[in-house]
Amino acid sequence: MKKRILLLIFVAINFIANAQLKEFECNDSWIQKIKGLAPEQPEVKPQKTRKILVFDRFTGFNHWVTPHTSQVIKALGDKSGAYQTETTKDIFCFETKNLKKYDVVVLNNACSVGPRRDLILDALEKDTKLSEEECKKKAAELEENLIDYVKKGGGLVVVHGAIVMQNNSMPFSEMVGGSFDYHPPQQTVRLELAEPEHPLLKAFEGEAFVHVDEPYLFNKAYEKKNFRPLLYMDTDKLEKKPKPIEENIRYVAWIKPFGKGRVFYTSPSHNAQSFENPRLLKFVLDGIQYATGDYKVDDKPVSRQ
Repeated sequence: MKKRILLLIFVAINFIANAQLKEFECNDSWIQKIKGLAPEQPEVKPQKTRKILVFDRFTGFNHWVTPHTSQVIKALGDKSGAYQTETTKDIFCFETKNLKKYDVVVLNNACSVGPRRDLILDALEKDTKLSEEECKKKAAELEENLIDYVKKGGGLVVVHGAIVMQNNSMPFSEMVGGSFDYHPPQQTVRLELAEPEHPLLKAFEGEAFVHVDEPYLFNKAYEKKNFRPLLYMDTDKLEKKPKPIEENIRYVAWIKPFGKGRVFYTSPSHNAQSFENPRLLKFVLDGIQYATGDYKVDDKPVSRQ
């Protein structure tokens, strides 16, 4: 009996280890590889020179893929000519005067510290000498600036863990389309196409996207499903769920109008290896072009469940 238990423990550990992809540095060689795989041209020619701001600061969980993702976004724009990219960790990038310079803001794995889950407040407390009350007031102002920016016509792209940035804020959740709840351990996840004929799913050529990732589950505004779903997973097929999941269809990528602006959320990916698939690269580029307003597609919210 003891040998059997030890064997089961070994199998479980081996399973988890095999689901963890090896981390590696974001070096020039890998960046050149991504540039080689990226689309030669955008799906739609930009109406004007587009400027993208990538915010990739974190105060909570450090996703090792963060620098890779920033380079992916830059490479997609540089090669296709769809947009120009600037990257920052400066929390004051959310000042209204600065936001007006950009067509799209990309939040890249901007994870906040739990349980407070307020990255803007985290950063202000670290970067400034403001009092506690002054930090809270300024944090609320900067968050509202970002929300107003999108409402008034700006684009927003939220990648993977960045949905946690202001995770306890309902206004932020409503803008993005949901908040992070939890995820089972990393594993091979099969992502199905919610609407195979939708233009933003053209990259996948009608086939599911299979990769190793954290299968994110969402709450708060997600329950309304006030978005156009793009990719989903069947939770009945997930391993090591910490608790039962009532809905077996759970979305992990979507688009949605927000005021006069446009929001694109994509959970893929926790691992840089996922971006070595040209289909995911095109999907991200197309999503960014949707956010800029160049790629006009049907984004009317509709639940597929």
